This record gives sequence, structure tokens and C-alpha cells, in this order.
Amino acid sequence: MSLFGKLFGSGGKGGKAPSPQEAIQRLRETEEMLTKKQEYLEKKIEEELLTAKRNGTKNKRAALQALKRKKRFEKQLAQIDGTLSTIEFQREALENANTNTEVLKNMGFAAKAMKGAHENMDIDKVDELMQDITEQQELAQEISDAISKPVGFGEEFDEDELMAELEELEQEELDKNLLEIGGTENVPLPSVPSTSLPARPAKKKEEEDEDDMKDLERWAMEAM
Repeated sequence: MSLFGKLFGSGGKGGKAPSPQEAIQRLRETEEMLTKKQEYLEKKIEEELLTAKRNGTKNKRAALQALKRKKRFEKQLAQIDGTLSTIEFQREALENANTNTEVLKNMGFAAKAMKGAHENMDIDKVDELMQDITEQQELAQEISDAISKPVGFGEEFDEDELMAELEELEQEELDKNLLEIGGTENVPLPSVPSTSLPARPAKKKEEEDEDDMKDLERWAMEAM
């Protein structure tokens, strides 16, 4: 099959359009073929350049023919470079388009799934359900508050009256303490004793014996 056949296919105008994957694959094959052509032309250019150098002084006609062939090969190489740039640009555009197609396809798939998930949901019923949940939560909170509230078994006391009574008790206690402190000023102090203090106690018998022994030792020493 020719190059144009590979690129455009053999079908007529009414033929089915190729898929992006098929077009990308064919462009890659064309790139590979042109790359091989590039390598061949680069090799031929080097050969003709060597031929021109080899015959430059010996055979000018052969050298000129080699340079002409070299120029033709260089022109073909430049054309292939431009063609490769165009094909590469087209392939990248197709790849981007194919990526966008897959992304949109997946997004559409996800949208259908979400629609199916919400298909059996009624927004009014959802609102009613949320209201019921809120009411039940409020009721549960009221029940919890009622249970945790201290129970007085029917006895209710006025907090202000209790505080006033407590202040009266504290004042009475304070007045009582002040009266006790004031009454101590009239209490008579104890009198000073008139008797003299007892004399210093006499020496104990052991101390007297020690003194006698010391006197006896002193008399014995003097007698010697």
C-alpha cells in the first residue's frame, strides 16, 4: 500500500472515519519510515562529500557530480525534516483530542452514575427526613436535661431566703465572738504570791560523799 493509502485509507467519501487511535498509530508508522529515510540520506550525503574530496584535485568532473548529488540529498533531507515536524504536530493534536475524549467520556459515565444514585431520591422527602432528625435530636436533648436535673421531691426553696438566713447566722456568730473578746477586759488578773521562793536545794548525798573523799585524799597527801 502506498504512503497516501496508509495516510488516507482506501475507502471513499462515504467510508467510516478512522478512530483517533488508528490515526495516531498510522502517523507513528509514517514517522518511523521518514526517520529511516533521514538516516539513509544523511549517510548518502557523507558518502558524496567524501567522493568530492577524494576527486577534488584528480577528477573535478566526478567531484562536481558528487557535490550535485549531495545537494539533492540535502534538499530531500530538509523536506523530510519539515514533513516530520508537521506529522509530529498532528499526532500530538490527535493524542490531546483523544485524551480529552476519554476524559469527557469518563465524566459522562460518572454523571450517569450520579444521576442513577439520585434517581430514587426526592428532595422533599430528604428535607422532611432532616427535619425529623433535628426534632428527635432536640427531644433527646430535652430528655437528657430533664434526667440530669436535680430532683427536690416536691420541696422548693427560695435561694435568696436561704442566703439571707445564712448571713444572719454568720452575723450572730461574729457578734458572739466580739462579746467574748470584750468581756475579758473585766476579768481580774491573778495576784502576785507573797511568799518567797524556795532556797536552792542542798547537794545530793552522792555529791557530799565525793567531797568527803576528796578531803580525805588531800589530808593523806599532806601527811606524807
